[in-house]
Amino acid sequence: MTAQVSQDVDDLADPDLAASDAPDPASGAGLAWPGLGGVRSRVGVWRALLDRPLTSYYLVLGITTLLLGLGLVMVQSTASVADLIAGLSPYSDFKKQLLGAAIGLPLMWVAARSRPRLFRAFAYPLLAVAIVGLGLTLIHGVGVSQNGASRWIAIGGQPIQPSEIAKLALVVWGADLLARKDRLGQLSDWRHMLVPLMPGTAVLCLLVMTGDDLGTTFILLVIFLALLWIIGTPGRVFGGMLILMGLAMMLMIVSAKYRLGRLVGFFDQQSSPTGPAWQSTQGKYALGSGGIFGVGLGASGQKWGYVPESTSDFIFAIIGEELGLIGTLCVTALYGGLAFAGLRIARRVPDMFARLAATAITAWIVIQAVVNIGAVIGVLPITGVPLPLVSAGLSSLLSTLVALGMLMSFARLEPGAQEALAARGPGWPLRVLSWLGLAKRRR
Repeated sequence: MTAQVSQDVDDLADPDLAASDAPDPASGAGLAWPGLGGVRSRVGVWRALLDRPLTSYYLVLGITTLLLGLGLVMVQSTASVADLIAGLSPYSDFKKQLLGAAIGLPLMWVAARSRPRLFRAFAYPLLAVAIVGLGLTLIHGVGVSQNGASRWIAIGGQPIQPSEIAKLALVVWGADLLARKDRLGQLSDWRHMLVPLMPGTAVLCLLVMTGDDLGTTFILLVIFLALLWIIGTPGRVFGGMLILMGLAMMLMIVSAKYRLGRLVGFFDQQSSPTGPAWQSTQGKYALGSGGIFGVGLGASGQKWGYVPESTSDFIFAIIGEELGLIGTLCVTALYGGLAFAGLRIARRVPDMFARLAATAITAWIVIQAVVNIGAVIGVLPITGVPLPLVSAGLSSLLSTLVALGMLMSFARLEPGAQEALAARGPGWPLRVLSWLGLAKRRR
């Protein structure tokens, strides 16, 4: 009894202990919400995980892996039908996509372990390759035409789309250009922000539009605007660029009958389902027939010739049919996580080039996903851009994987990231070599 009384006296004499044990009336803990403390502790744990130095790195890596795996599965599911109709092996397009992943993943790994100065060294050569490649698509006999548009060139029997290289080229060249001007203190004048960045972007856009590719032109303009935004362009100049680009886009839309028809079909979605709104209507049928959990992987009925471009532009509709609302929400959440990780990297890295390139890459991939998904669900006009990492397309897959590898490289520049990597020890390639007895011994 004496010991119990003395313990109670000691507890009352300790004001910190008494305050910690007493419920907080303002928070309502212990009164109306008895489980609130557990929720707060879990939130604190998640915040602590997000505050770790390598969080951005592993977010980009994990999301890329998940989307790439989903893309391989869905390409096999959708492209097998088109391959059978064409008299090919049902694994024909899947093998091409798998080849892209087999080439792209090592390239992403190399990019993730490279320094920004290596990317900057490729700025002008990459831009030159993009311009030459886009120019070759215009030469009769060299450019490969599909559906009336010449956007590809054949290298070793494999069609390559130079406009996908142009996206990566504009990111690297534009970020390098503005970083050099920032170091020289020239960005206080808005004219240095636009020249030669705006003429270079215009050349790429004109070459891409010559191949009748409005969607890629729009993404190039998004990259351009992202670079201007992060560099701190004055509001009146940025607004003027938006107005100018809006007028240019409208001019390109009305200059082609089929693009104008798509726009009219978007605003008049109650028109005949066999008219300009055919693709959009069939995509919505696919999404609606999936329900909450989907009809099952590989069991889509709309991919049997009903949804045009089901392997590329409208693969999200087949995802909704086979995996249901749950699957589409998971895919959307993955792109949202990629946006969070990319902007977190851009905010935390000290290098100006890395900050510019990280913002442009994030805007490119996330906005492209938003445009693709928005077109499928009917909230945006159809522009014909693929879903990054998911849609079929070797060129798109390779350029996106390299860009994400660059993003991972920038994540390694965040404060504390190098120390965390050093504390983690050697990576898995060195560990495998050591297990095989092939690693170099350090004295």
